[in-house]
Amino acid sequence: MEVFKKNSNIFQLLSEAVSEGIVVVNDKQIIVATNGSASDMFGYKKNELIGQPLDILIPKNSHTAHKKYVNDFVAESKKRQMGHSRDLYGLRKDGSQFAIEAGLNPFVIYDEKYTMALVIDVSERKKHERQIKELNENLERKVRERTKQLNESILSLQEEIVRRIEAESKIQKALTKEKELNELKTKFLSLVSHEFKTPLTGILTSATLAGKYTTEAQQQKREKHLTTIKSKVKYLDNILNDFLSVERLEAGKVNYNFKKIILKNVIDTVCYETEMMLKSGQKIICESNIDAIEIEFDEKVLELILFNLIHNAVKYSSENTTVSLKIETTQNKLIIHVTDQGIGIPEDEQKFVFKRYFRAKNALLSQGTGIGLNILKTHLENLDGTISFVSKQDIGSTFSIQINCNVNYTK
Repeated sequence: MEVFKKNSNIFQLLSEAVSEGIVVVNDKQIIVATNGSASDMFGYKKNELIGQPLDILIPKNSHTAHKKYVNDFVAESKKRQMGHSRDLYGLRKDGSQFAIEAGLNPFVIYDEKYTMALVIDVSERKKHERQIKELNENLERKVRERTKQLNESILSLQEEIVRRIEAESKIQKALTKEKELNELKTKFLSLVSHEFKTPLTGILTSATLAGKYTTEAQQQKREKHLTTIKSKVKYLDNILNDFLSVERLEAGKVNYNFKKIILKNVIDTVCYETEMMLKSGQKIICESNIDAIEIEFDEKVLELILFNLIHNAVKYSSENTTVSLKIETTQNKLIIHVTDQGIGIPEDEQKFVFKRYFRAKNALLSQGTGIGLNILKTHLENLDGTISFVSKQDIGSTFSIQINCNVNYTK
């Protein structure tokens, strides 16, 4: 301290020339010199700080950390910025605190160690920094809010776009469906016109001719025409039943009646009804022993399925051919294969077989509505069954149905 008293004029001259506050402490952290800027900054009179411990300028909650920091600093004797990366505060005489920055500079005079602190009052700067920080936080908050609103608007717009696309898709599907219905109506009218006209013409002709055979000797000729009439009526009845089945299936008005039925009785009934349609030399055989098989299923639906498959096999096969049935069973499954030696289905058209009103190009000269297989497939799907086929043109086809049902054996 004496050193600074002896050279006070030099120290005052040099220290008062700078705007920063200067505080010099010895190795015991006792203040030995200050300049006017430091005294004014901390609220003390000139030379009032001389001889006071440095802690008088430091808030109490920072005393311990500050003493350790300064001791470490003095031990290293390196020039450095004090409190780098953390906020420092000074303590005024009136007890108020303010933000400061301090640079520490160690030096030695007459073998005595001293540390000079250059102190800057950064209260205003910190205030501005806080204001800028608050402004930035407010800006960030507003950006987040605007971003959230924008994202919500985008999400709402995306949802609206999805709704519009779905609506447009529904409209397009409805238009496509309407177009398909119009095409189906046209096909239906054309089909009905053709399919009804031909049998009705045959019935009228046979009825007219049968009326001309009045004698007992002409009974055989009358029987022939009566058989033709019955066959045509049966054909028309089947067409009407197909159309009614389509209507009921589309309207969901089909009620299935499950009961125990003897499989052989159903197959015998269907084969009997099909016999009048057999061509010369044609025959229907069953390759499996079905006498003891009893199933729980809708009898009318099973008759419809078998009649359509066997009728198609007969219709699309030539004279002197065989239509065969093969039956496979498990405890809860019935599989029926119907195989013919007919015209087969062209490979490029096989994917359309179960579509309504489809007629293969090699079957256009034969009578038919093209809805029978579609009806069968719909019934089977409703009853958790399946239908499939393999076919080769000019060789024949095998249609296979699989029915999930209870299977019992009566013998």
